[in-house]
Amino acid sequence: MKKFKKIIPVMMAAVLAFVSVPFTTLADSSKVVTLGANLTEEQKKSMYDYFGTSADKVDTIEVTNADERKYMEGIASEAQIGTRTYSCSYVEPTGSGGIQVKVANLTFVTSSMIASTLLTSGVENCNVVAGSPIEVSGTGALTGIMMAYEKASGEELSEDQKATATEELVTTGELAESIGQQEAADLMNEVKQEVIEDGLKDDDEIEGAVNDAADSQNVSLNDDQKAKIVSLMKSISEYDYDVKALKNTLENLEGKSEGFFSNLWNSIKSFFTGGDSDGGIINNTNDSILGDNAVIDSTIDALKSKDSGDGESFWDKIVNFFKNLFGGDDEGDASDNSDKSNTSDDVDVPDSSDSPQDNGDEAPVDGADKLQEDGTGSGTDTQDSQDGQGTQGNEGQQDGTSE
Repeated sequence: MKKFKKIIPVMMAAVLAFVSVPFTTLADSSKVVTLGANLTEEQKKSMYDYFGTSADKVDTIEVTNADERKYMEGIASEAQIGTRTYSCSYVEPTGSGGIQVKVANLTFVTSSMIASTLLTSGVENCNVVAGSPIEVSGTGALTGIMMAYEKASGEELSEDQKATATEELVTTGELAESIGQQEAADLMNEVKQEVIEDGLKDDDEIEGAVNDAADSQNVSLNDDQKAKIVSLMKSISEYDYDVKALKNTLENLEGKSEGFFSNLWNSIKSFFTGGDSDGGIINNTNDSILGDNAVIDSTIDALKSKDSGDGESFWDKIVNFFKNLFGGDDEGDASDNSDKSNTSDDVDVPDSSDSPQDNGDEAPVDGADKLQEDGTGSGTDTQDSQDGQGTQGNEGQQDGTSE
């Protein structure tokens, strides 16, 4: 109990410090929604409701199949690209906190895949919600997200990097079909981090990183899979990235300790300064709009669910974070307590040594947001394949067409 009370003055001092530090924001940024061109008006309204906003509060972009083809042709097959666009997104650029993503009804891509590929495109900090009123694979969602980020931030991303990010998403998704979504995402993130941090550019060096990652993830890759990953990472190695920003986001996605504490720091700072690096718009979604069977996951939930394996609780991590920040240790606690024999347990007054002053669509691949079909995985779009989706107002949509 004494240790707990002893940490309170230190934490309060830290809080005051946070309040006095201005939070970095993007002054000219806005929030932008993208809507798939093939959605009905009723479905579009439902997506605004899901995002927790309305058309009069955000800028809106309509994303077409032609927009998706701009980045997917030559990377994905015609069957993967498709002819229709259903995925939507809600994007909020931030000044720090890395990339946080939530996805809903996207069955082929995960929040981790979207976050990692956004890093490749050149984005460093933003909150993203990507979803659809009906189940689609969601590969095409990345196109809309990048379009929304550029409009919201006023920053133009490299066309080459956007194409590479799309290639990464398709490659990761295809890999996931054979080794699993989480395994594929973790493997790609591990290789990418090593390539960028260590400046790997030689094919043999990159292949070595791929082999090491496969061993650490306990997965087997065939020669074709290895060749695709090496080729992708070779492209990624040609661009300049903020290594620290990339590392923090990747470690958050993997639940590693440094990423955990970076995310914790940003969350605490945001709480006391009104910042939005704790998820921002992600916290405003209304999951009930999409129904009980909606497929939903987010990078924030994934981070919170990770266990460090050292037996520490979430609160232990917070306390130890502050103790380490201000130089506290158990020996210091013991010596301080010996000098306070006349102090009540109810009041633990810190002495001078305690002062803080002494001491971060369509299955299997949906470049065009093709519809998920029951047990087929075929490359055709059929609105009729969605059992129970008639209430979404899809009756007027025709298969194989684009508007």
